[in-house]
This record gives sequence, structure tokens and C-alpha cells, in this order.
Amino acid sequence: MEKKIKIGLIGLGTVGTGVVKVLKNFDNIEIKGVAVHNINKPREVEVSNLTDDPYKLVNDPEIDIIVEVIGGCNPALDIIETAIKNGKHVVTANKELLARHGAYIFDLANKYNKVILYEAAVAGGIPIITPIKTTMRVNEFESVAGILNGTTNYILTKMEEEGLSYKDCLKKAQDLGYAETNPTSDVEGYDAMYKIATLANIAFNKRIDINKIFKEGITKITKEDIDFANELGYKIKLIGLARKTENGKIDVRVHPMLVEKDNPMAKIGNALNAVLVKGHPIGEVVFSGPGAGEFPTASSVAGDILIIASELNKYDEILPMARCNHTEFANQVDILDTENSYYISITAKNIHGTIGYIGTICGKNHINILSILQKGLSSDHKSARIIVITEKCFEKDIQNAVKELENIGENDEKFISINNIIRVME
Repeated sequence: MEKKIKIGLIGLGTVGTGVVKVLKNFDNIEIKGVAVHNINKPREVEVSNLTDDPYKLVNDPEIDIIVEVIGGCNPALDIIETAIKNGKHVVTANKELLARHGAYIFDLANKYNKVILYEAAVAGGIPIITPIKTTMRVNEFESVAGILNGTTNYILTKMEEEGLSYKDCLKKAQDLGYAETNPTSDVEGYDAMYKIATLANIAFNKRIDINKIFKEGITKITKEDIDFANELGYKIKLIGLARKTENGKIDVRVHPMLVEKDNPMAKIGNALNAVLVKGHPIGEVVFSGPGAGEFPTASSVAGDILIIASELNKYDEILPMARCNHTEFANQVDILDTENSYYISITAKNIHGTIGYIGTICGKNHINILSILQKGLSSDHKSARIIVITEKCFEKDIQNAVKELENIGENDEKFISINNIIRVME
């Protein structure tokens, strides 16, 4: 009889519950123990071997694989570190841990000849890590871009479809369980930042410093921005982007982008996720599907468990293609040195020469204007909304121009204020 692979499950929240349900269908896997914070809490699944001490599982010599689905870095980092030192392989869905401490734990895993798999950490149920590491390994990747957070994608979709404000759509997302009571990680871009860091790491075989990633969330996006973008042929999405520049540097960032309506990313609505990979020889490939939830995420976690189980006790070194074999940190690009096209929303006083001022200052800062639109006057005719779309230019030039524009005025009375700046996806 085939020996059962024994796992220790750390966490029995939404994802952990899904993992228990999925693994019941596999006779070769035994959940030997489950560690939870509160063993008396009512649960969807019956688990007889609960403990409130994760180290009871991590130190159990019979357990082969530790599955960590509690999130965060404390105590997850110490749990995984101890598990590896105790000779156990690891499956995790912890995007923050990988982004902040991946270099350390992957080096540790290599030292102890153990494997860490993390398909669920980037896009929930979408298989993307394994394809990049295996079947797409022949490619020279140009870029990886993704809608990596379902909460923000849901909010932006509802702002467009229902004409609601950001605040109203956030409340709706919270009521439906898509957004946490404290939504900071999602709406300020932290969640997407952790995920794009991991994608960049594996696509370019370079370690990514998350402290050098430019991050901007969706809290400044207004219903008017959504409407103007739609009129101009775009949708607004929160995009995690990692791309290789001509000089070999890596440009990694997260921020809202105007996405042309014929771009596959523009068609990803509600809480779905998508990852767009460009490379040679494959060209352009899109992976899309549910990026969170009980069963989609559990599917990826359970899949990683089965991959390890299929090779365990058969080879001295299992899954060599799944391991981290690079140690060099990327030379990352500062956002000020990036080139983009821009959408700039301006409120200006209704005085002669305002559009001329805008054109002059843009020209002075090496910015070519692709189009400039006046979107009518306010009800009192004292101000107007102006939308500027630029050609590609440097971020630092845009920032300099914005400062100059906001200083235009007479007798300390300013004529122009900048409502929002949104970069355009290539």
C-alpha cells in the first residue's frame, strides 16, 4: 500500500477550510493536525486533530509537509523557518511573507534541500507560477502585468457600471465580503505590490526589493475619472507591472492605469484577476480567473501539496525546476525615470489664456500633448474641468510640470489645481 503523505495545516480560515474539503478526495494525503488560534470556535468542517500550538505540528517528525495559510509575517516566518530546519517541505499562500522575506526562506530551503511551493500566493486559483517556472521557461520575458486584487477590481467595475462613488462602492464591497473592514492592504495597493514582486522575481530571475516598488492605490479615483476615461476609449484598472527595460533594469510598480478597451485587461471585471505575460517566443498570453475565495485558492494550495507528494520519497532532490536558483537582486528603476503617457485631470479658473499656460509649461518640460479637452464650465461659470492626454514622457518631467501648473496665479490666487494623474498602459 502506498504510504500516506502527512501534512500539518496551519490555519483554518476560508482557505484552510477549503483545503480540508478538497483533500478529503485524496486517499494518499492525511491531515495529521490543524493549528488554529481558537480551538473552540465553531467551524464549517469537522477536524478532530485541532491544536492551538502550531509548533506541535512543525516539530512532529511524522509530518512531511507544512501548509501555511494564516498570512502575515508573524508568526508565519518563524513557523516556516522552523519547519524547513526540521526537514519539512512547505506550501504557502502567504504573498506578504514571500515579498518581504522570500530571499531568506528560499535560501534556507535550498540549504536544507527542501521545496517551497506558493501557487496560491499570487493569483488565487489562477495557475501562473508553475507555468512560468516550467512550460514557459524557454521564454525571454519582456513584461508581466496583472489585475492582482479582486477587491479593487470589483470597486472600479461598480464605479463604472453603476455610476457610484469610490466610497459607495467600497461600502458595497465590504457588505458583500469582498473588502475587509480595514481595506488598506487592498485599496492602497499593498496586496498587489506583494504579488507583482513575486511574479517579477520568477519571470526575470532576480530578487525584488519591495521598498523600491512604486505603489499607489485607487482611493483618488473619482466617478468623473471613470467617465472621462470611458469617453476617451479607456477603462481604469489597478495594475501591477513588472518589465525589463532596454538597459536591463527591472521596472516594478503598482498604480491605477488607463487601459485601452481592446486590451484583454480591460475586459476583466468584478472580482476576477488576470495576468498578462509578454515574452519571446511565446508572444502574449493571458491567464484569468478567480483570484481569491475558498475553493479557487484551495485548488492551488492542494495542487502544490499533490505536486510535492508525487515526488516525495522517490528522489534525493525533488522538483528542481520549482526551486529558487537565483540570488542576485534586480537593478530596479525609480518611478521618476520611467516613461509613460498620462491622463491629467485639471480644474482651472475660467480666465483667458489658461489652456495656453498649460501648453507652454508642458512644452517647457519636454512634454508633448496628444489631446486637450475642456469638459464644460461649472454651474457658476467660474471654473472648468480640463483633461490632458500626453504622449510618452518622463515621470520626472510630468512632476515638474505639475508643480509649475499649480503655481500659476496672481497675488497668491492660484488659477489651476490638479485633480488626478493616471498613467496609461502601453
